Amino acid sequence: MVEFFQDPPRLGNQFLDDRVLRSYVRRTLPAGAFGDVEPGLRRLGARAATDLLALADAAEQQPPRHVPYDAWGRRVDRIETADAWRALDRVAAEEGIVATAYERAAHGALSRVHQLARLYLYHPSSAIYSCPLAMTDGAARAIERHGGVDARLRDAFDHLTSRDPASFWTAGQWMTERTGGSDVSGTSTVARTAGGGNGDYRLFGTKWFTSATTSQVAMTLARIEGDSAPGSAGLSLFYVQLRDEAGDLQRICVNRLKDKLGTRALPTAELTLEGTPAILVGGSGHGVRKIATILNITRLYNAVCAVAGMRRALALATDFATRRVAFGRPLAAHPLHAETLAAMAVEHAGAFHLTFHVGELLGKEEVGEASDDELLLLRLLTPVAKLYTGKQVVAVTSEALEAFGGAGYIEDTGLPRLLRDAQVLSIWEGTTNVLSLDVLRAVGKGDALRAFAEAVTRRLDALAHPALRAAAPRVADAGRRIAEYAARVASDGERQQAGARAFAFALARTYTAALLLEHADWAARHDDTAPTTAALRWCAQDLAPLVADSDAEHRAASSALLYGTSGSEGHGARLSAVGSRLSGPGEWTG
Repeated sequence: MVEFFQDPPRLGNQFLDDRVLRSYVRRTLPAGAFGDVEPGLRRLGARAATDLLALADAAEQQPPRHVPYDAWGRRVDRIETADAWRALDRVAAEEGIVATAYERAAHGALSRVHQLARLYLYHPSSAIYSCPLAMTDGAARAIERHGGVDARLRDAFDHLTSRDPASFWTAGQWMTERTGGSDVSGTSTVARTAGGGNGDYRLFGTKWFTSATTSQVAMTLARIEGDSAPGSAGLSLFYVQLRDEAGDLQRICVNRLKDKLGTRALPTAELTLEGTPAILVGGSGHGVRKIATILNITRLYNAVCAVAGMRRALALATDFATRRVAFGRPLAAHPLHAETLAAMAVEHAGAFHLTFHVGELLGKEEVGEASDDELLLLRLLTPVAKLYTGKQVVAVTSEALEAFGGAGYIEDTGLPRLLRDAQVLSIWEGTTNVLSLDVLRAVGKGDALRAFAEAVTRRLDALAHPALRAAAPRVADAGRRIAEYAARVASDGERQQAGARAFAFALARTYTAALLLEHADWAARHDDTAPTTAALRWCAQDLAPLVADSDAEHRAASSALLYGTSGSEGHGARLSAVGSRLSGPGEWTG
């Protein structure tokens, strides 16, 4: 008897095998620009399946370690990382994962599209080294916008955007504290002037969660001592260089490394700042507004990494389906399994186009080419893309693991890591609920919904392919329902908040539908029908399942279900009865 061993999934060139990426880049970049960037993307796609993948696996096998003291009892707070982790840093510099976005001479606003394509290929084989790169990119942009003429900050910008591994720096972003979390108005870190009048300060406080703690620099928020402005209005943005010329931490105590569900190769620490030297960036006050420059980029990175994670899970599951034989034929030949993979592929395609469209808008903003409406869309769609892709990558990755059966649950296949690492993407840089409320702020502060509606309508009106034009009314109807819902709840803040998540998801699905139809229309003229199939499947779903008119009663019933209280005066007796019917005595009462 011949003993059977299952052939594992294999990765090919991750650029050549990715129809969605190749089609998008070919459409978006002019022919000359595509010719410039395609060889590098092809090379990075090969590396993602070979040497980078090996480095990521090695980094995961040797997670970071905190060494608080040396052999003689001296406090050193050294964080030791794997050789492979440091090699991934060198690759990031050489491949220009950050630098490409700032090398605008050749391709202008499209430099950001090229850079995000490189990030998309790099991330799934980086052991999440994309995290420090996100904050590095954000710090570089913040310094570019707010750094002024301070030579120290300009020097830092050159390091952060370097392609030379010997001079490349990464940056951390220190916002989260025990008192605040997502609510940065609770920031308790204090900045005391160091004198000299050159923007030098000393920082005192504890940062509860700091990613990329082995980076050379960090951007952080603190309240200048004596600033009486309440809440976040009194916060300022600071630049910190972590180590002195001898390589020792500058009055920074590492309390501990965090033991996380995933992202295990990434050093994440809790720090206490004990008079840490810092430089004020962009003058005092309005620190949240300035750090939003960083957040816009890190949230876009988050979305790109989510889409890239979907793609890696799909690539592995699709290849495995051709290798695994069950019930007499390969999994790929079973209609239900093929349908499951196709649904995952459509979700990936939609998330990809939404995310990269936001990248296009960011690129235009960075070079001063964005119209007023495009700026409104950038403000609105950045949190929309982040929150939507952050949720969907978990769903798609979970489905991919299920497609492997029991092997998807076995650690040494490497597959569970995909799901563990995906889960951070709905949490980092704002949870789904936090960002849904941010979407409401974007809608409330400007004319964003008008710009949204006109952008969708413009794409629908331009469609030429008959099948795609036939799908347009569904998208237009979703847009109309979104506008009607927004008007209906405009005067009721609680109703807005209760429906904010569904509202944000409706914006994501509807705008994505218009983008997929637009791309499919182009692809059909170039003899590529696969995008048409994806677009039509996307548009067949309910694009805008919004909270119903009775949501106030529903919300109060939810409160009764969870907490045993009405949550809304005037409905107490009825909701108490609803709560008792739904939960029963002693159940679901918190």
